Amino acid sequence: MARSRLLSVGLAALLGLSAVSGVASAAPETDTARQPVVGKPDLGWNGCARIDQKLPTYSDWPRVRSNIVDNAAVERRVAALLKDMTLAEKVGQMTQPEIAAITPEEVRQYSIGTVLNGGGSWPGKDKHATPKQWLDLADAYWQASVSSRTKIPVIWGIDAVHGNNNVYGTTVFPHNIGLGAAQDPCLVRDIGAATAEQVRATGQDWAFAPTLAVVKDDRWGRTYEGFSEDPRITRAYGYEAVRGLQGNNPRGIGPDGVIATAKHFIGDGGTLGGKDQGVNPSSAADMINTHGQGYYGALAAGAQTVMASFNSWTNAELGIKEGKIHGSKLLLNDVLKNKIGFDGVVVSDWNGHGQVEGCTNASCARAVNAGIDVFMVPHDWKAFITNTIAQVESGQIPISRIDDAVTRILRVKARAGVLDAPKPSARAHAGKPDAKDARKIAREAVRKSQVLLKNNNRVLPLSPRAKVLVVGKSADSMQNQTGGWTLTWQGTGNTNADFPHGTTILGGLKEALGQANVTFSENGDVDPKGFDAVIAVIGETPYAEGNGDIGKRTLEAAKLYPNDLAVLDKVSGKGTPVVTVYVSGRPMYVNSELNRSDAFVAAWLPGTEGGGVADLLVRGWNTGIGYTGKLPYSWPKEACQTPLNPETAGYDPLFRLGYGLHNWETGKVGKLPEPSPANCGGGGGGTADEDLEVFVRQDIAPYKSFIGSPENWGGTEIGPDGEAAHASITTVPTDVNVQGDGLKVTWNGTAPGQVFLQNPAGGTDLRGYLNADAALTFDVIVGQKPAGRTVISSHCVYPCQGEVTATKLFTDLPVGTKSTVKIPIACFAEKGLDAESVNTPFLVYTDAAFQASFANIRWVPKAGADPDAKKCSDLT
Repeated sequence: MARSRLLSVGLAALLGLSAVSGVASAAPETDTARQPVVGKPDLGWNGCARIDQKLPTYSDWPRVRSNIVDNAAVERRVAALLKDMTLAEKVGQMTQPEIAAITPEEVRQYSIGTVLNGGGSWPGKDKHATPKQWLDLADAYWQASVSSRTKIPVIWGIDAVHGNNNVYGTTVFPHNIGLGAAQDPCLVRDIGAATAEQVRATGQDWAFAPTLAVVKDDRWGRTYEGFSEDPRITRAYGYEAVRGLQGNNPRGIGPDGVIATAKHFIGDGGTLGGKDQGVNPSSAADMINTHGQGYYGALAAGAQTVMASFNSWTNAELGIKEGKIHGSKLLLNDVLKNKIGFDGVVVSDWNGHGQVEGCTNASCARAVNAGIDVFMVPHDWKAFITNTIAQVESGQIPISRIDDAVTRILRVKARAGVLDAPKPSARAHAGKPDAKDARKIAREAVRKSQVLLKNNNRVLPLSPRAKVLVVGKSADSMQNQTGGWTLTWQGTGNTNADFPHGTTILGGLKEALGQANVTFSENGDVDPKGFDAVIAVIGETPYAEGNGDIGKRTLEAAKLYPNDLAVLDKVSGKGTPVVTVYVSGRPMYVNSELNRSDAFVAAWLPGTEGGGVADLLVRGWNTGIGYTGKLPYSWPKEACQTPLNPETAGYDPLFRLGYGLHNWETGKVGKLPEPSPANCGGGGGGTADEDLEVFVRQDIAPYKSFIGSPENWGGTEIGPDGEAAHASITTVPTDVNVQGDGLKVTWNGTAPGQVFLQNPAGGTDLRGYLNADAALTFDVIVGQKPAGRTVISSHCVYPCQGEVTATKLFTDLPVGTKSTVKIPIACFAEKGLDAESVNTPFLVYTDAAFQASFANIRWVPKAGADPDAKKCSDLT
């Protein structure tokens, strides 16, 4: 693995080389149809893709020349296998269940082609499963598949997005946002190669990485999964990430590599409001030249799979109405497969096909016809197989489409060497607890990812003999520094003991300065007098996917994490310099925190090697260099300053894209204003124009979810795990629209009970929603119809409330099928709700047996006038 690196764009500029180089040549080649062609990139002196100073602008989707070339022998073998398969066996190859929902025997019985494990899913449901336990299950699936009539081996996909992060004891690398700050494509290649070895150690064949989103709104909860808002970085990194994961063999994937996944195609980083799985309104030109760039790099490197994106592509003014991309034949077939020329596998995301209009998780002919080849249908896979076979037999799905999908699946298996490989435990790297040199590479990545934003009076670097006070919730927290997609889906529920080979930032400081010179007080309750410096390690706590969406809330860190500012207030202004290390998955509005800090470091989500943070805080410790990282995202100076990108009008960030103090130079940042708006739209006495999100995959601050019953009518908080229980009412997490987005509430009828979302701090002025003819909107799946009186209400600090009868509403809904309910806020106001002081925007009460799953609970402006909104007269 390459150990010496330099940002090649700077060298190119010094030598006077073309400013338009990189993954495509300066003047893109064209074929006879005048379509631009993208091939192997211009490489720097270090053998890695350059980060271009400027990318070519395409008028149409370019054709990508893959590093993996066609092989006639492979195609003959694939054709022979396909010819011998039954329809049921073909559909089995297209189906991907979750390991918790399928046994090895079922893999054999249904000729299953692929399995996956989701975040927080492990062999035997054991979070601490050993490599041998992972390999034993991989062997069992493999043996079952080769014992089937077709003898086609199954492959196993895993979310190895920053190392093999589902596996206990594995080195976890910085999330992509940190790698974007390093601006080092060779580093990304080396991390990909190390990750591939980690994945092979536990028996998987397929990594669902890299994410190639070009993120344009930092409110998105997956911002940290994108390398940068700059497509130049994403394009070069896409090439090297795939080359690292798969290797660089033109005939396929070698014994050290795994199948890579370019995801999520396309535009997930450009949704309105940064809403996960939302609507991207980009023009075709922006899709091609901004959101497409990472794919040109990844596919040129030979990426063998592409994952479809949850988002929609819609812009009525531009005549774009593709809707959900999982159902877009234009994008998946006409663009990706035909124009771009991708000959590998298109895989769906987790039940993503179920969001396509007219589809369910168990049935989606439209997505098959659109070009999805492998369907990630974790739990409803048996029904999916049955329905798909019936749809082929009825003519809804042409057999030619099935044959194309299976041909692609078998082609990728052949190129990956899976068709001839021994069982997983007998393959290269099997059983090794971690990749060779992984910790060394990870620590280097942490050092290169750190961005120094402020260093007044040259506080940094600290002397190796400095005596420091360390404060803050993230100083000694592996959970916070590793973030989402780590052991569990959300990255929550972890302790330091879950990372036996990692080092916290506090541990790294003790290593650098000596234990005797480091005092730790998480809450800052130690007087800083007598210390050479205070090091405050604060920032975000873990989240993944939509759970991290900010929505109409502001980017103000002090509102989202008020205890951090309280800790800084205890230690700042006391005569001892304060160095803040900010651990986060995105840039935040941190003017208050900057004002209380003499130096400020953006540490992102560094992974398990927290010692890499300490390497740069302390002079000369373990490295001869200082800070080299540059911002991969623009940093806001205002709480509602998003989207914030160089191409947007009025671009005026606090720190520009690419900013970063070099080594330990002084960066004088003066006193900053600290305005603190309540939110970024809606509420008050005007007219609301943005949704008030109350529960969207999780509680949306300031609201928290509770259950109440005679045991405790005041409410027992449900909490982030989605579980709570009284004798008469219980809740557990469930899937309504997407993975884990709902609360399944069961009233057993032994006593009345209620589930509600409430702001514990009191009421809020929501008259703007009443003025906007808003509706309380929620998705619901009725599991058992109500056996007694049931009501829905909103409260303005009890006993002030508005209540409507909902017994008939729920009784009329179909059992087991998702429905969307819209109740005009005016109906609650008619019943006594004072919209000027609403503390409980949603409450469901019943006095008898009832079961329902609730998700996506919001107040939506103008929805009260929708044709499908309930009439107040019907709610009696």
